[in-house]
Amino acid sequence: MPERVRLCNVNDVPSGGGREFVVGDRIVAVFNVDGTLHALDGICPHAGGPLAKGCLTGTVVTCPWHGWQFDVVTGQHQLTPRIRQPTLPLMIENDDVLIELPS
Repeated sequence: MPERVRLCNVNDVPSGGGREFVVGDRIVAVFNVDGTLHALDGICPHAGGPLAKGCLTGTVVTCPWHGWQFDVVTGQHQLTPRIRQPTLPLMIENDDVLIELPS
């Protein structure tokens, strides 16, 4: 059964930006796209770059280390269809941002 974990308050992730959270042994990147929050595995699969520290343009984040780009809604890599960054279910409850981690 998935475990729900509180990450932050909804106001802690700026609109048009991202924020990194450590949850157990995972890095989670949360992005705010026009008031809607999305969560991805926060480590770029190319070389381990911090996706939450990348530039968010629309729904696309660019890894700050080597420029790999992912859609934060779907996790889809922007050039290679077979690469998809894992997304994490995210919920808002009483202004708290929660994610579900697989068990």
